[in-house]
Amino acid sequence: MLCAPQLKRDPLGGSRLDASSSATRIGSPVRKQYYFQPSSRGLLAWDVDRLVQLANKLPRKQIPLSRIRELDEVWHGDDELPTWRAIIEHMTLIDEADLSFPIILSSNGAVMDGMHRVAKATREGRKEIAAVQFDHDPEPDHVGLGPKDLPY
Repeated sequence: MLCAPQLKRDPLGGSRLDASSSATRIGSPVRKQYYFQPSSRGLLAWDVDRLVQLANKLPRKQIPLSRIRELDEVWHGDDELPTWRAIIEHMTLIDEADLSFPIILSSNGAVMDGMHRVAKATREGRKEIAAVQFDHDPEPDHVGLGPKDLPY
């Protein structure tokens, strides 16, 4: 991934921001990330590290990869050109993705965390992936702040 934070848009109007700084997720180094969703209150942002903590209480289930809408959506955001270098960087992230961690779905089924795991499972020919899903989305960590205004 590029060193600067990258905003990733999803088809439901949400997006996630990746940064090259690392955080710890259950003892595993990962890039700092936010999941974004526009709203009438302004841009909503969830810290993915907090989503992971909250999701640890949710029941794990297997869901068909065919239910992941994002697989058929544009993978890059307005701030990232789909260059060969960007594709290679994403391929590396996909190869390094750890399928032992479930993906996190919002209450409406949007992937809040785990698209590289989804891609890896799909490339491996799997039909299902481990997931947890919120019945009601948690309150966002930030309201009205853009990606460049958030801590990394």
